[in-house]
Amino acid sequence: MCFGYDGDAALRESLERKGASRRGLIRGAVAGAAGATVLAAGSPAMAGKPGKGHDHGHGRQKEVPTDLISIQLYTLRSAMTTNASVLQQLDQLEKFGYQRVERAGLYAAAGLDTAAKLKAEFDARGIWASSSHDGISADAASLNKKLDDAQTFRQKYIVVPYLNSTSKSEWQLWAEQMNTEAAAAKRRGMRYGYHNHAHEFTIDLGGGETPWDILTSELDPKLVHLEVDLYWAYAAGVNTNAADPLQFAIDVVRSAPQEVRQYHVKDRHGADAVALYNQQPGDMADLGLGVIDFPTIFKAHQAEEYIVENDTPDFRPAATANTGFRYLEGLEFWLM
Repeated sequence: MCFGYDGDAALRESLERKGASRRGLIRGAVAGAAGATVLAAGSPAMAGKPGKGHDHGHGRQKEVPTDLISIQLYTLRSAMTTNASVLQQLDQLEKFGYQRVERAGLYAAAGLDTAAKLKAEFDARGIWASSSHDGISADAASLNKKLDDAQTFRQKYIVVPYLNSTSKSEWQLWAEQMNTEAAAAKRRGMRYGYHNHAHEFTIDLGGGETPWDILTSELDPKLVHLEVDLYWAYAAGVNTNAADPLQFAIDVVRSAPQEVRQYHVKDRHGADAVALYNQQPGDMADLGLGVIDFPTIFKAHQAEEYIVENDTPDFRPAATANTGFRYLEGLEFWLM
């Protein structure tokens, strides 16, 4: 799930409507995982950390800047249930090195029920809530409240986290609504984006047209950007039987007319997941424990934010946060 939305269920339902069984979905997950090159106990990403003197031809070395690393706070939801636990997790994020986070709502049950209260806790730790996941607003009043809160946090981005329908007209309506909201956000100095799962690529709206086709054709690229979730883009490649799921994900990033300003950097377990981590092949993985070759993706396109996320942390939420930051910190890739 992602901020309360079940992307696995949406993908499964779309495949079942096409006649794919759960068994077929699992086979696809295993095939996609097994087809990747696995290094360093299941991770190809160490290939992006060359040793000194390694010959990379005439390429230009790049790395993920530390101040662009963020985390989707939904990752930590199970450990942020009381006031004390919320503050403890924020203390941990500060110690790990995070300078920014992506919000997933407020924490009313913990007494942090206003934007001002939560921002004060972020400020005390030198953390900037640069982005948030917020659904399409039901009316003008709720839109204004959403934008007011975002301005209180001094956010740069507002991102729609999830939409799901088998109706083409509904996707078209949502695209129109997002364009309208994005224009309002722009007037307030903020960027407005959409976050993908896999079902946008697997739902058939008729004649082979998908929700992704609708979104990329009807979202105004001058107003709406994309926050590409790399796990789900890779999963879409697996479940559309792409020859190379990694290249599918790269094509998602590079082919859309909308700018890709943010990444959700979320790994995917490989064929060795059961033996090594007591996880299933195809499950979400802590960064560096899976098979997605992030340096190759980052080589193709650099984003403005690299947001750590794992909806189902492999060990503990804080460990996922620490592992994600350590993995991305200075991660090297080469531009040829």
